[in-house]
Amino acid sequence: MGRFDGQPILISGAGRGLGEGIARHLAAEGALVGVADIQVDNARAIAASIRDAGGQAFAYGGDLGQRGQYFSVAEAFRYDAGPLRAVINNASVLVYEPIEDVTEETLDRMLSAGLKSVFWGVQAFLAYRDEDAPGSIINYSSPVAYRGRPNTGAYTTIKAGIAGLTKVLAGELGPRGIRVNAIAPGSVPTPATEGFVTAEQYAQRAKGIPLRRNGTPGDVAKAVSFLLSDDAEFINGAMLAVDGGIIAAG
Repeated sequence: MGRFDGQPILISGAGRGLGEGIARHLAAEGALVGVADIQVDNARAIAASIRDAGGQAFAYGGDLGQRGQYFSVAEAFRYDAGPLRAVINNASVLVYEPIEDVTEETLDRMLSAGLKSVFWGVQAFLAYRDEDAPGSIINYSSPVAYRGRPNTGAYTTIKAGIAGLTKVLAGELGPRGIRVNAIAPGSVPTPATEGFVTAEQYAQRAKGIPLRRNGTPGDVAKAVSFLLSDDAEFINGAMLAVDGGIIAAG
C-alpha cells in the first residue's frame, strides 16, 4: 500500500519540471493526482503517462492565476476524484533580469502565476476539501527569499511573500485541521530554468553548494511527500529547505 492511497491531491503547474516530478512521485505512492497546468496538452501527456505506469491521474487546463479558472479546475477534480485532501501550489513564472528592466507586463504575469495562484489555490482547497479528514497545503518559497541574489527582484518578492503567507495560513487554518507548510527548493535544473541558467552555470553553482551538487526533481518530490504524510502530522508553518545547505551556509 502507498502512503497516499485514494487521496485526491491537486498540483498546480504540474505539466513539467518540479510539478511533474511531484505528480509522478505521489501517484506512485497511491495518490489520485490532479495535474493542472496552463498548458493543457502538457497536463494531459503527464496524466496519461502516469496512468500508463499504473497510477491514477486527471488532467486539467487553466490559467491558475485567475480565481475563476482555479475554482473550475478544483471543482472538476472534486467531481472526478472526490473531496480534496491536499493542494500543492507549485505554479510559477521565472524571469531573471535587472530591476530596471522589469516591465509591468512581466511583473503582472509573475505575480499572477506565482502569488495570486497561491491565494486562489488555498480558497479552492477550502471550498472542495474533505472536511472529515486532515488537510494539507504545500507552498513554494525559495532560497532567494533569504539571500539577496541580484537580478531576481520580482521572483524574490513573490517567494518572500509566500514565506510570510505560509506562516499566516498555518495559524489561521491550523484550528480547522489543515497544515500549511512550504518548501524552498535550491538549485534544481528544470525546463523552466533552461532559458536563464546554462549547464555551465549550474556546474558552477554546484561548487558553492555544501553538498557539492545541484538538486533533482526527485529530491523535491520526496520532501513534499514527507510533508504531506502522517510522519509530519505535527509540522505546521514550517519552511523546509531542499537546497543542499544553500540557506544554511549563507
